[in-house]
Amino acid sequence: MFDNLTDKFERAFKVLKGQGQITEINVAETLKEVRRALLDADVNFKTAKDFTVRVKDKAMGENVLTAISPSQLMIKICHEELVELMGGNESEIQIQGTPGVILMSGLQGSGKTTFSGKLANYLQTKKNKKPLLVACDVYRPAAIDQLHVLGEQLGIEVYSNKEEKDPVKIATDAVIYARSKGFNVVIVDTAGRLAVDEAMMDEIARVKKAINPTETLFVVDSMTGQDAVNTAKAFNDRINFDGVVLTKLDGDTRGGAALSIKSIVDKPIKFVGTGEKMDALDVFYPKRMADRILGMGDVVSLVERAQEQFNEEEARKLQKRIQKDQFDFNDFLGQIQQIKKMGNVKDLMGMIPGMGKAVKDVDIQDDAFKHIEAIIFSMTPKERANPSLMNGTRKTRIANGSGTNIQEVNKLLKQFEDTKKMMKMMSNPKNMMGMMKQMKGMKGGMPGM
Repeated sequence: MFDNLTDKFERAFKVLKGQGQITEINVAETLKEVRRALLDADVNFKTAKDFTVRVKDKAMGENVLTAISPSQLMIKICHEELVELMGGNESEIQIQGTPGVILMSGLQGSGKTTFSGKLANYLQTKKNKKPLLVACDVYRPAAIDQLHVLGEQLGIEVYSNKEEKDPVKIATDAVIYARSKGFNVVIVDTAGRLAVDEAMMDEIARVKKAINPTETLFVVDSMTGQDAVNTAKAFNDRINFDGVVLTKLDGDTRGGAALSIKSIVDKPIKFVGTGEKMDALDVFYPKRMADRILGMGDVVSLVERAQEQFNEEEARKLQKRIQKDQFDFNDFLGQIQQIKKMGNVKDLMGMIPGMGKAVKDVDIQDDAFKHIEAIIFSMTPKERANPSLMNGTRKTRIANGSGTNIQEVNKLLKQFEDTKKMMKMMSNPKNMMGMMKQMKGMKGGMPGM
């Protein structure tokens, strides 16, 4: 995500490396690179220019403390300005009324229907709501069918009427239906077009006026960059939406849409789509995104994802097994499956400070654990529960059964043993205290450095 922009920002800050003080000359050189980075990321020209002017004004007005270098100060200022550029604070979705009504808008292919399903899932699982999905795309029967498929997957009801050709009638009937059946949120998926046109704008304006939504969201493909911003402006001028949803952010290496939209339409980015799965939806946090753009990672989001998969009772049972030296391949497999539920492995590693650059060119597939799982599934229940049974004959059979080789089986066995030792050490409070003391003693630097 935004890999190109991160690299270019890093190169820009190198101009100040080794400089003893902030001067107009070295600030100008740095900001020239920053502006180029933003323009290469497909950021709106005026937005890029205003950004660099604000950074320059702040930088030249700062006294550089002896504790920080000019490059660190510039990173700090750029970080603050990036956060402001993307909206400052996160903006929550507004759902009032019984039911609360959310209207989707956007071009065809932007991911409106998929996002409607994701949002319904988010509101049901995270906000304890009872949502109703409404199919109002009267031009594409496939869109109606897609919404029904998503609803079935998620256990969420979908309201549609293929006989009715007026989207205003479908939407108003759906709100009445939702009120009578106890739904507290209605999500209306509307038709899109391949380009902005008058008929489309007129139709969605009529739908909005009829149902008076508490929230109107504009859904846009982030990978379209500057086009996304132009489309957002056209929609906002006509229907005055409340917030933006950026889809396909996981495939966007530039970041132009995320950095430009707020300054052009003055509406917050509320959600970002980060994958195809129904739970691949994140609230947009400007500060966390600025952290990632500047290569600082995003530990808070990583911890939140881990907490979502955390089961206190299971963790307690596992700790007891570790302390009794009973940790086996069934437990190992369970830990892997928990990590997989958190999301794409490469994306998770990119959230760790300093790791984004390290894994940038490493090919880590979504099925990174496929071979490990195949090896474990090729073991008998007895072998999984008793790893000490492993011998040459068993390893050969497991390698053949999993489509791997002896070396890969041996590698997994070593990984298992290392994990087992580490988990046993961490489960002992005395060992943890010792590790903390060691870390305190290394404040001046790692040994040998």
